[in-house]
Amino acid sequence: MGQKLKIIGWISVGALAGALATVSLQTVARANMAPLPLEELQQLAAVFGMVKSDYVEPVDEKKLITEAISGMVASLDPHSQYFDKKSFKQFSEGTSGRFVGVGIEISQEDGLVKVVTPIEGSPADRAGLKTNDLITKVDDTPLKGLPLSEAVKRMRGEPKTKVVLTIFRKDENRTFPVTIIREEIKTQSVKSRMIEPGYGWIRVSQFQERTVEDFARKVEELYKQDTLLKGLVLDLRNDPGGLLDAAIALSAAFLPENVTVVTTNGQLQENKITYKASPQFWRRNSTNDPITRMTQATGGALKKVPLVVLVNEGSASASEIVAGALQDYKRGTLMGSQTFGKGSVQTVRQLGPDTALKITTARYYTPTGRAIQAKGIVPDVMLDETENGNVFAALRTREADLEKHLTNGKEAEDKKDPAREKAREEAIKRIEEEANKSVAERRLPEFGSDKDFQLAQAIRQLKGLPVKASTTLAERQVEKKD
Repeated sequence: MGQKLKIIGWISVGALAGALATVSLQTVARANMAPLPLEELQQLAAVFGMVKSDYVEPVDEKKLITEAISGMVASLDPHSQYFDKKSFKQFSEGTSGRFVGVGIEISQEDGLVKVVTPIEGSPADRAGLKTNDLITKVDDTPLKGLPLSEAVKRMRGEPKTKVVLTIFRKDENRTFPVTIIREEIKTQSVKSRMIEPGYGWIRVSQFQERTVEDFARKVEELYKQDTLLKGLVLDLRNDPGGLLDAAIALSAAFLPENVTVVTTNGQLQENKITYKASPQFWRRNSTNDPITRMTQATGGALKKVPLVVLVNEGSASASEIVAGALQDYKRGTLMGSQTFGKGSVQTVRQLGPDTALKITTARYYTPTGRAIQAKGIVPDVMLDETENGNVFAALRTREADLEKHLTNGKEAEDKKDPAREKAREEAIKRIEEEANKSVAERRLPEFGSDKDFQLAQAIRQLKGLPVKASTTLAERQVEKKD
């Protein structure tokens, strides 16, 4: 009987090897690369056969292959991902700005799910979830070791259904459950208001399909309120990124026509691209160009209004492209803290009607050639989060801290920054002290509110008044990857 099972297993191996050989030939034809290594393919086929024939209970072949693909892609970097039918649908919903869930941007850390930022006004935001919280369980399911896509599946569901998240909050050294009622998340990616006569604030929380249209409309509304705008604050704090064409469009709103906004460089020629401040790089159809309409409606005022750009450790990807371009052309003053450092391009390649591969295909570079990956954008003026300092800044995670992160291909330091290590030690010592404070005291003021310390400093910068710069924040150097 055992011999029979092994024969069946090796028949399966033959089928898998044949399929892999076909894939290998297709890959060679597409990219003119060397054939895949035969010995490793044989080992993969052998393992597949042994699992199929010898495992304690029958295993679904399709599930085995799907998990093998997921594991292979996940081993590349934190941002590459294989999408099955359900996760591909969820990904598509995320870029459209509508989905049912708890409302958080997430990444992975040490096999757990880490909150990058709660979406403003979402159930998670109202429940008090914070940046850098670790989600250890969803209902009764531990997340340790699960693919990120599986964690997303478990947190999403039907509207008005309950989900219990178990949270580990590092800066308080405690674990606690949070019950959240799922709802349809309609993310409003652009907000604006007049801070005071002559000074406006416009916040972009994510780059989605409607972001460019909403941004143009909000700017027009600000100028209707005050046509003699003396200064503008572009708020990109905790903006995790999104669609590249939206980032190009927003950059172009402030920059001279046709200048370089960002370049990409990858293995394939199709990934060596220079994106410019020209409508062809963002316009989705010939009849709708919100940026050109806004520029005409405001008389090109956005090209010359004094500008401050607010960024922090949660500003990633597309928001770093905008910040880097504006900084390179000295179009505005960047204030806040060093950005996340996600300077890599993910391309979604559809594999079938409802499956796809999101794979890192290139790195981003600012107009002057600075690498964003694993370094981020360093502000012109460092700001603490509050008037009383930035207690846990040294503990915040950035791209360079993620397991298997892509290096930036340019800079590397042989040793870790000793000043940062010392700051981390000091921050850890203060955890217990901060944990004794009430939740209200620990939670930062809402962005754009009257108690927003960094926004207040940005307005002072625009007025030419003294700014209370950070005395503790310093540029994080790129550390050598072992």
